Amino acid sequence: MEHIDLALTQRLSAFAMLTADDRKRLSDTVLRSARWFAPRQEILSEGERPQFVHAVIDGWAVATKQLVDGRRQIVNILLPGDLCATNIFLPKRADHAVSALTHARVAFIGATEFQVMMAASPRIAQAFWWNELSGASIQREWMTSLGQRNAYERIAHLLCELYTRLQVVNMAARGECEFPVTQNDLADATGLTPVHVNRTVQQLRQDGLISLHDKKLVLHDIDRLAIAGLFNPAYLHLDRGR
Repeated sequence: MEHIDLALTQRLSAFAMLTADDRKRLSDTVLRSARWFAPRQEILSEGERPQFVHAVIDGWAVATKQLVDGRRQIVNILLPGDLCATNIFLPKRADHAVSALTHARVAFIGATEFQVMMAASPRIAQAFWWNELSGASIQREWMTSLGQRNAYERIAHLLCELYTRLQVVNMAARGECEFPVTQNDLADATGLTPVHVNRTVQQLRQDGLISLHDKKLVLHDIDRLAIAGLFNPAYLHLDRGR
């Protein structure tokens, strides 16, 4: 089994005790429907009729809303192992877009196949629904950041969150991880201007909390960064499967 294929099972294993058969079923389902996307290529268009549950196998992606004048809000950053468009049974049209941030491999799981997989294993079903609840909790935390945290706190909090989520899928360790997010992306995710993001990142560097270079992020003092961002990982609900 490939390391990246394991990202989905490791993500879902945070919410349920998956068996070897569950992991194989997930891996088989994901691999047979995978497609590659180039950076910035659209995976799901806003207004499109959702037909698939998408699982990010490899690479990073973003979910976005765009205003008529072109301004963009990133409403989620999708990491390896993350799922999106799981509400295919409800809306007639997607209310947001999803696009690749890096070269990304994404699974397209049809509605029938998704239902069969859920019915075949109560553990997979439990993991998927807890994943949905975790996603909703993340959205509430992002809204809290936009409404209450200042710029320094917003950036610190987002860095802590992404690092923690990457840890779950074994893509972050010893305070280091890949970080292909640009300062423009950070601006669109945090409701700040790129200039304000740049100043804030520089301040975090000067305070000895982070280094950010060549698409690599180093958290020099995770505990201090968490305090700076008012970060409490409880909202991620990542201990359900333990």
